[in-house]
Amino acid sequence: MIRSTIRRRKKSFREEDITVTDPPKVRRAVTAAALGNTMEWFDFGVYAYLAGTLGKVFFPSSSPGAQVVSTFATFAAAFLVRPLGGLVFGPLGDRVGRQKVLAITMIMMAASTFAVGFLPTYAAVGFAAPLLLLVCRLVQGFSTGGEYAGATTYIAEYAPDKRRGFLGSWLDFGTFVGYSLGSGLVTVLTAALGTDGMTDWGWRIPFFIAGPMGLIGLYMRLKLEETPAFQREETAQAEALADDPVEEARQSGKGRLKEIFTEHWEAILICMGLVLLYNVTNYMVTSYLPTYMSQTLGEPETTSQLLVLGTMLLVVLTITTVGRTSDRWGRRPVFMLGSVALIALAAPAFLLIRQGGILLPALGCALLGLLLVCFAGTAASTLPALFPTRLRYGALSIAFNISVSLFGGTTPLFAAGLVEATGNEMVPAYYLMVAGVIGLVSTFFLHETAGRPLRGSGPMVETPQQARQLVAHSRTAAGRQARDLWLRVRNLWHDRGPD
Repeated sequence: MIRSTIRRRKKSFREEDITVTDPPKVRRAVTAAALGNTMEWFDFGVYAYLAGTLGKVFFPSSSPGAQVVSTFATFAAAFLVRPLGGLVFGPLGDRVGRQKVLAITMIMMAASTFAVGFLPTYAAVGFAAPLLLLVCRLVQGFSTGGEYAGATTYIAEYAPDKRRGFLGSWLDFGTFVGYSLGSGLVTVLTAALGTDGMTDWGWRIPFFIAGPMGLIGLYMRLKLEETPAFQREETAQAEALADDPVEEARQSGKGRLKEIFTEHWEAILICMGLVLLYNVTNYMVTSYLPTYMSQTLGEPETTSQLLVLGTMLLVVLTITTVGRTSDRWGRRPVFMLGSVALIALAAPAFLLIRQGGILLPALGCALLGLLLVCFAGTAASTLPALFPTRLRYGALSIAFNISVSLFGGTTPLFAAGLVEATGNEMVPAYYLMVAGVIGLVSTFFLHETAGRPLRGSGPMVETPQQARQLVAHSRTAAGRQARDLWLRVRNLWHDRGPD
């Protein structure tokens, strides 16, 4: 009893245990990480809005419905290699550093997206055209396997504990800004060039823009420093590795992977459930909804594109507010509320979208956007906190990309295929409701992390004054625990009596 009581006693913090963040460095870290997501989702926005056009360019011999399914199959193929990218880039980021890997993923994403604009059409080279498109998408998917997990890890390890939700939400702010830029550009080009002009040559323009965007993002990432948490962990690992073959095996890539799956499998499952919830909703709204309204419901392409673009702008305007709210209320309540609301409101939202016209579909789209922002504004601060520093990038990359590959990126393909096979236009709503149930179960097992240090890291604060206050508070708490310990030991001694 005495021994277990002593073990439970917490030590007080010293000032050297606490990291005081540098505001300019935090702003640069958030901006550079978010810009990579902007680049990634600019491509997704372009691809989603050009699904019908790309189907005509690369799969002209198929029926319109089959063209859309073929285009989304190519889209989904990129997600099949994302776990491989996660297996490569995640553990690598834990070993050589977050900044280096994020620079590599930026180069690969920008180059592969840029290359799509130069691809020959099916009319020019036949079956080689869709194969080349598939190759570009596979490279994009492989690089993206290390992008989101690395960016969330980077921001989380730079952010003060009490503002991690707000600062992390800027990463997904970049996501939806990128999507809005890509989809907005396609909408403008479609209105200016018409359907024939887009099919002939206009579809290439958005992909050409990816090159300069990638160069800007790469420049910013090369200017970044490593996170304080990783620097401390790297120093600790170097000391532990000195003449210790057991620790050296543990720190190897194979050793880390074994530890992830044997000691952190519960966190892996929780992460996968939350990622499924977020990404099924995300890809349903961003990638499938424009095609659903135009191809399935027969709405004009410009109308459907503008409605989804307006939804993305709503998400952009509200996402940082949700992130700040999660710092105050906690991550679990926000995820819980969003999951319950998704189960209850997915069907009404799609019923509104099916009514035709502008007003009712706009309300349905706005409802889906508000559901989506509950997860988008909270994910970047919640997911990295599930894992310790030395395994964070790798574990998050693996869990995130497996879930996205199996459930998120395949959402447009499955939704389009199920609607085509069943003829039931409400299938997407039922799909979202199932995701809500899985997310609700995952949230039930989620431990609250708002305002607390990341696992394996010390506290992070914004000012030296906050650091001193935290040290004083921890010493007071430690003193109270020491007093309680003494009282328990004394009472136990008196209860037992002298021998």
